[in-house]
Amino acid sequence: MTLRWEAFLDHVKERGEYGSRQEAERAARVVLALLGAHLVGEVRAQLAARLPEDFALILLNPLQSAEPLPPERFVRATAAWIEGATERTAAWDVSAVLSTVADAVGDALLQQILLQLPTGYDLLFGRPQPT
Repeated sequence: MTLRWEAFLDHVKERGEYGSRQEAERAARVVLALLGAHLVGEVRAQLAARLPEDFALILLNPLQSAEPLPPERFVRATAAWIEGATERTAAWDVSAVLSTVADAVGDALLQQILLQLPTGYDLLFGRPQPT
């Protein structure tokens, strides 16, 4: 089921404790663009189908990534794209967005997403995997 734009942003806003929906949208746009650069094929298409249309388009037209970024570098890249962000605030942004994504996609698709990402992304999605 696809989340509505307002519902998705409200979840991100609540989890990120943002003062406005605009702050939540800014974080969601950056994080989803970076995430889209790491996913390919059917997994990216299935994720896009579960996101509101505006965010699906961002995911499907990602920033270019030469290689998959480890989680720490993903957070640093997020900080670089959000004006005034630090690595600490970017980690908060990433967590707010990706935990909302995890709720929207369910466990089966999340497992497929995690298989395409370097080790450690499970923590960014708020779903620690057994080792």
